[in-house]
Amino acid sequence: MTTEPGMIDLFVIGGGINGAGIARDAAGRGLSVVLCEKDDLAEGTSSRSGKLVHGGLRYLEYYEFRLVREALIEREVLLNAAPHIIWPMRFVLPHSPEDRPAWLVRLGLFLYDHLGGRKKLPGTRTLDLRRDPEGTPILDQFTRGFEYSDCWVDDARLVVLNALGAAEKGAEVLTRSPAISARRENGGWTIITRDSATGETRTFRAKCLVNCAGPWVSEVINNVAGSNSARNVRLVKGSHIIVPKWWAGSNAYLVQNHDKRVIFINPYEGDKALIGTTDIAYEGRAEDVAADESEIDYLLAAVNRYFKEKLRRSDVLHSFSGVRPLFDDGKGNPSAVTRDYVFDLDETGGAPLLNVFGGKITTFRELAERGLHRLRHIFPKMGDDWTQHAPLPGGEMPGADYETFANGLRDSYPWMPRNLVQHYGRLYGARTHDVVGAATGLAGLGRHFGGNLYEAEVRYLTTKEWARTAEDILYRRTKHYLHLTADQRAAFADWFDAARLAA
Repeated sequence: MTTEPGMIDLFVIGGGINGAGIARDAAGRGLSVVLCEKDDLAEGTSSRSGKLVHGGLRYLEYYEFRLVREALIEREVLLNAAPHIIWPMRFVLPHSPEDRPAWLVRLGLFLYDHLGGRKKLPGTRTLDLRRDPEGTPILDQFTRGFEYSDCWVDDARLVVLNALGAAEKGAEVLTRSPAISARRENGGWTIITRDSATGETRTFRAKCLVNCAGPWVSEVINNVAGSNSARNVRLVKGSHIIVPKWWAGSNAYLVQNHDKRVIFINPYEGDKALIGTTDIAYEGRAEDVAADESEIDYLLAAVNRYFKEKLRRSDVLHSFSGVRPLFDDGKGNPSAVTRDYVFDLDETGGAPLLNVFGGKITTFRELAERGLHRLRHIFPKMGDDWTQHAPLPGGEMPGADYETFANGLRDSYPWMPRNLVQHYGRLYGARTHDVVGAATGLAGLGRHFGGNLYEAEVRYLTTKEWARTAEDILYRRTKHYLHLTADQRAAFADWFDAARLAA
């Protein structure tokens, strides 16, 4: 295929984890890439996950051994690529004889320890909940437990860092710019985007269109690209709640519920806990998804079944819900629907359309790599695989050793409060110096909005990370919304809007 003037190689629709991952991988292979997202990066499913990089322990029950193995391998790859936003976490699983038998749990954990070639993370151990400190908050009737390893991830930042990595390799990233049409024309694609803030439209010509629209993947196929596919996604709703943390220690908990689902109870943002998730078939618009009261009650009841301290509805500080676009494999039980991904390549008229169905945050890098493999015959001169050993922006640390890096960061900014340097280190890693700039004291960071939010960070996020609204900053680029009062959030939004108008 010859390339006409002004034609790019790849146009990617969808600024979630899969779209950002494919854009980064493709740009690093030397392809010209444009990524467009109708809202903000990670605004949909990719900022509303359980925030774990994990193999999926419960998927073993559904004989998803290959999926679990691949996810466990990716767990180590990502831990090395972004140690500032991904770190190990120990999970305590109190055993309930009423649910899965102990031998089955032990077998599952043995497989979990050995399927993926674990290197960095410690293995499983058995706990006596009557003596081990991890059992202190657990009801006395639960005497035996297990402890295993997985990893925490800041999901929204993982998306942004992939988009940043794509841009640094030459890709163009457009946020709040939905693709309003895409048509096959003269052996390629003509795509029109519209900036939802300014109304500006832009026209692109591309050899190949990649549809990573997540819950909207079928909508793009049918309404934007005017194509069709025999494959489809099944929308499954998952809700989480945030409450004050009530146990000592940095470990998380995983509890089994009566319906065989498991609920994660994770330390979150220092003094809080993140609890989830539900699995409910969803029929509505993905944009309208929200946690309902029955889900909140379900999560509270699952936790209260195991813990001495009882949570009440008034303890819920915040809730959020996401729609998982799972590949529809025909399974009746939403929990049994595969978390694997499927590609559908339509090369009608010499204008390829690659549709991506399903997937999970842990396997996004592998998904991107395999997606590019599907396009190698279209781009025979593109570069080889490269992302497996490449750090994400901010993850450029010798040996992926965050603790050593963090100690050096504190030495670099002796004037900075410890919690602030930790905030910068965890979000920006080796790019912290770009956020702080030439500041030599707190005054140099500009206006203080409360908590750890200073003007310098806002400037960085708007100039480098495509933040265009106060919500982009408070809820996705950071989690400042959990540490500011309602009045502080409102004051920041007023300042931000005024500053953007002035600019």
